[in-house]
Amino acid sequence: MKRFIPYLLLFQIAFLNAQDNKGIFGNSNWFKSWTNFKPKTTDYREATEILYGSIDKDRVLSKNQIYLLRGNVYVTNEATLTIEPGTLIRGDFSSNGCLIVTKGSKIIAQGEEANPIIFTSNKPDSERKAGDWGGIVIMGDAPINKFTGQLDYDFDPNLNRYGGSNPESNSGILKYVRIEFAGKKDKNNKKLNSLCLAGIGKKTVIEYVQVSFSGSNSYQFNGGETGTTNLISYKSIDDDFSFSEGVQCKINNSIVIRNSFVCGPNGSRAIEVDSYDVASNVDLSKKITTVEADYLTIINDNNTSNNVENEAIYLREKTNFKIKNSVISGFKRGVVFANKIIENTNEIDLFEFQNILFNNCDNQFTTGNREYFSIVENWTTTSKVSYEKNTVEDSKLFSNVDLKNTPDYRIAPSTVVANKQ
Repeated sequence: MKRFIPYLLLFQIAFLNAQDNKGIFGNSNWFKSWTNFKPKTTDYREATEILYGSIDKDRVLSKNQIYLLRGNVYVTNEATLTIEPGTLIRGDFSSNGCLIVTKGSKIIAQGEEANPIIFTSNKPDSERKAGDWGGIVIMGDAPINKFTGQLDYDFDPNLNRYGGSNPESNSGILKYVRIEFAGKKDKNNKKLNSLCLAGIGKKTVIEYVQVSFSGSNSYQFNGGETGTTNLISYKSIDDDFSFSEGVQCKINNSIVIRNSFVCGPNGSRAIEVDSYDVASNVDLSKKITTVEADYLTIINDNNTSNNVENEAIYLREKTNFKIKNSVISGFKRGVVFANKIIENTNEIDLFEFQNILFNNCDNQFTTGNREYFSIVENWTTTSKVSYEKNTVEDSKLFSNVDLKNTPDYRIAPSTVVANKQ
């Protein structure tokens, strides 16, 4: 029996170490091969075929062609749009190209690690900017809490609908996909999000997606029920992950890398969670927005006094947010609670923060009203909260922060935590 003890001890040590891991993880750097942190200077080939109007029957986009997405391109009539690995699609600036997968239709964009699918701007490499083209919208028939499932964009009203009663619904696959320079305003001055997931169901696969230089939100979740993993948001102007309309979402092993000096006109956060824009627009008897996040890394790349980026996570009333095993680095305020949450003290108990590392964050938990600070402080001493504080440079905290090459934002093995709460 004694010969088994060393093996059991090694297993226990490995298990305890795994339990203490924070931020994105992997046996190797999962950024390799498919990501691109320098898309502004990448030499992309010119389009050879135009996509426009409606795709109303099954269609395959070939990697042998370069496509230009012109105007609003709808996948309709329960058709499936399949995109081969290695395919390049360029969003048209002048017509605000946008791909809309309508309710009941599917997209199968299943790239490969060494052969990702790329959506990018059609501008020359010297001119590309955030918000050059529209983005990708996927609409499903999973539950939402909004009375009318319609996006507030300039879409065909007959095709602009999402939500239903099927939480298991399948709108397709996005895997090993890059979306660059999307999030442009429409003709009514309303911003499209780079990837909008509206009412998608559990069988929809969203993993290994990199959204870079978004002019609006990188990822917008409007209702639905979904699990996502290995997502990257890189230098978005607006929010990186926005959750609303009663979405039930599990997000795992994902990262936000923000530019400290870029911010939307109404403020920008790495994560923003709400259940509605206006309470009268939703059925409050339905599920509130619920997000479970695990192994996230949220980075603000330069925490200086004139930094315009202030908040990592912003939580509104009537939501449920739980995060564990995660890293938040370089923000003046780590987590901000909307005042209405504190006014109803029962709501703050819906939130959990477990095994969190705050690095170079002036305030870990706060609210906009100083009168409520004591309530927040008392809550942080409960079993709902466990966190550590550190004050080291990102170059020492992470394995490799060199964005000129492929970075590695896994926690460096030598990292020492200064202060545990």
